[in-house]
Amino acid sequence: MEKYLIVGLGNVGSEYEQTRHNTGFMVLDAFAKASNIVFEDKRYGFVAETSLKGRKVFLLKPSTYMNLSGNAVRYWLNKENIDQSHLLVISDDVALALGAFRLKANGSNGGHNGLGHIQQLIGQDYARLRVGIGNDYPRGAQVDWVLGRYSEDELKVLQPTIDMAGDMIKSFVLAGINITMNQYNKFGKGPKAPKEASSLNDSKDSQS
Repeated sequence: MEKYLIVGLGNVGSEYEQTRHNTGFMVLDAFAKASNIVFEDKRYGFVAETSLKGRKVFLLKPSTYMNLSGNAVRYWLNKENIDQSHLLVISDDVALALGAFRLKANGSNGGHNGLGHIQQLIGQDYARLRVGIGNDYPRGAQVDWVLGRYSEDELKVLQPTIDMAGDMIKSFVLAGINITMNQYNKFGKGPKAPKEASSLNDSKDSQS
């Protein structure tokens, strides 16, 4: 049976719920709810399992905090002997407008601390879905922005993307990354943020 690992990035703890940096968690929570599966507290993260047409799918919300996300990803890839081409990581992105998204087969970490740590441990050759959280913050206030909670109005804008992300997960598993990119990226277009906002400059000692 082919296996797939779908990772949503975020920080554990009630103080981080519904924050912009936990958008990856929110996508997986919605997918799990729609699939009638629940997460269990396991090593390096919360894990839920399901199957799609004979393919085994593991959903992972790392419990390592964002900056050490690679530990969880590498562990579960190795534990379940999952090929890296079957890995999809979902993260937030300040360089995209709220609700916009980009699905890519590989690439740089874009300054995102979670993606950066994953890249340190397994390289950058893995699929990732970046979900836009916007960048409506003054210079120097990026950490407060990404760790801030979504407003109700923002959640309304974001919800269609969260719903579509569930369809993209299914397509990734059943059809592969290239077909999924061709089918869905045309729906994810949004105005790009200013260039200087495309990299996260979170302090090393933060949990962001």
